[in-house]
Amino acid sequence: MATWRLRRLGAAALAASSAVAATTAAWPYASASDSSASALEAARQRVAQPGAAPPPRAAQRAALAGSTPAEPLDVLVIGGGATGCGVALDAATRGLRVGLVEREDFSSGTSSRSTKLIHGGVRYLEKAVFNLDYGQLKLVFHALKERKQVIENAPHLCHALPCMTPCFNWFEIVYYWFGLKFYDLVAGRRLLHLSRYYSVGESVELFPTLAKNGHDRSLRGTVVYYDGQMNDSRLNVGLACTAAVVGAAVLNYAEVVSLIKDESGERIIGARVRDTLSGNEFETFAKVVVNAAGPFCDSVRKMVNSDVIPMICPSSGVHIVLPDYYSPEGMGLIVPKTKDGRVVFMLPWLGRTVAGTTDSNTAITMLPEPHEDEIQFILDAISDYLNVQVRRSDVLSAWSGIRPLAMDPSAKNTESISRDHVVFEDYPGLITITGGKWTTYRSMAEDAVNAAVRSGNLKPANSCVTDGLHIVGAYGWDPASFTVLAQNYRRMKRTYGGKVIPGVMDSAVSKHLSHAYGTLAEKVATIAQNEGLGKRLAHGYPFLEAEVAYCARHEYCESAIDFIARRCRLAFLDTDAAGRALPRIIEILASEHKWDKARQKIELQKGKEFLETFKSSKNAQFSDGKHNGKPL
Repeated sequence: MATWRLRRLGAAALAASSAVAATTAAWPYASASDSSASALEAARQRVAQPGAAPPPRAAQRAALAGSTPAEPLDVLVIGGGATGCGVALDAATRGLRVGLVEREDFSSGTSSRSTKLIHGGVRYLEKAVFNLDYGQLKLVFHALKERKQVIENAPHLCHALPCMTPCFNWFEIVYYWFGLKFYDLVAGRRLLHLSRYYSVGESVELFPTLAKNGHDRSLRGTVVYYDGQMNDSRLNVGLACTAAVVGAAVLNYAEVVSLIKDESGERIIGARVRDTLSGNEFETFAKVVVNAAGPFCDSVRKMVNSDVIPMICPSSGVHIVLPDYYSPEGMGLIVPKTKDGRVVFMLPWLGRTVAGTTDSNTAITMLPEPHEDEIQFILDAISDYLNVQVRRSDVLSAWSGIRPLAMDPSAKNTESISRDHVVFEDYPGLITITGGKWTTYRSMAEDAVNAAVRSGNLKPANSCVTDGLHIVGAYGWDPASFTVLAQNYRRMKRTYGGKVIPGVMDSAVSKHLSHAYGTLAEKVATIAQNEGLGKRLAHGYPFLEAEVAYCARHEYCESAIDFIARRCRLAFLDTDAAGRALPRIIEILASEHKWDKARQKIELQKGKEFLETFKSSKNAQFSDGKHNGKPL
């Protein structure tokens, strides 16, 4: 059996080598037309200018409400996740008039609850080889191409991350080494770094908490390969802001309450939208509506026809966050096969360790919560590979996200459920894009815009240019950019007595600001220095009060939850720390948005309720004592 698996892997490698050459040769790195090249340069200039900032929310709302049946938008996007914002950016850079509405906040759903990996899919490659599934192989080819592109377009938010695969016998060493070399081969010139084997001693030096012995087995070595890692919701918010800078009218807290048909009732021509912050409703018109509502895309489709065949097969993915000592900085761990055949990752992320994920059927809800058995499953899986006692009491945060696995409505059976994306027009004027994964958001958006162009007979000025366009804050950034902040700015901190005292812009804060905001970090540092907002929001974390003000002014941060969950990630890193920071965050937002006392009270209550869905050790319900023993 083992020999057969290696032979099949070898045969697939030989077959893929020619396919890689053909595929990489076909990738259009420099084949843009003159119009696309000039459009890309124009977009770059707008995004890269030092004062680049999206228009205020009121202007965006007015632009959407200003469209009419006689003067419609070209494209209206429903959904502000990664795909929706990608669609808005793609369409706007093609010279089309674009609007986007999001019921909650940008990245409030699945796009903020990922594993934080930008990956080609090692699991899919294994399935492609052993099931002789060319479709899965194409999916991996495509994802590896997009992986490198995402990292290049947002280098401050994304980076390459080595992942270690433990091996407990010599067959596993050969199998994983060969398989991951195949992964390198498939990546072609989009390779991040070459995979390699490490001895037991080298492995433990690189990953000190990795267990050498246990469960009647001994470590024989590890194979390390590379994938990408990101700050997912900040990348999503960056896409929304970039789309706004290049001309799209993007609006969060704007719920579609109904779709508008033309006089004949045969085509969708717009939507009625409720601004949930003011309660006011308005109509916006477009030649084509793109439904990018993720797990909720069937709800949008049912606004047209209540009897439509569902496209979504929802799957729950749970993650937990543990202290930094569980994993070294700069090295992840992959558990290639758990007791029930799943794959679990343990990765360093923003100074902590994120572990996951699960894959189980779930209901579609706005605020999914992790179940205790799913948390325990992850703890069980990683405890088998670590020499540190894995404790439930160490869980700083735990969350659940809903994967919108897609099923093509035109398919004859449910076997079409896939990790790939589906673009479908089941009613004239309404294009639905769903499925896929974070890594391929850009090409998914390209496919959706191409479909919209065909559906609405649109006249774009050029073809897609987003493969060469960086997001706001990326142009001019490099890993040493934080030194400019450390050397030239001070954190002016206001004491409880009202006195302002100077503080050092230390390396931890400087690096955080640089990686979170890119070249726009200097704007945040200026607020910290000039407005007395240089104090940290939570002990042990580099997030500053100035970030709250900046995000309210320039990133459409409209609530306390927007900040703790999608702008600074504190809710995902440490639920209890986020709770302690809430009052001060609300105080700053109240000053920025002119909230009264009643609104502040509501914000505090909503913030607490939101954090209760993140099952840290302090708000969890567990009584079996598992993973909860005293320290060794």
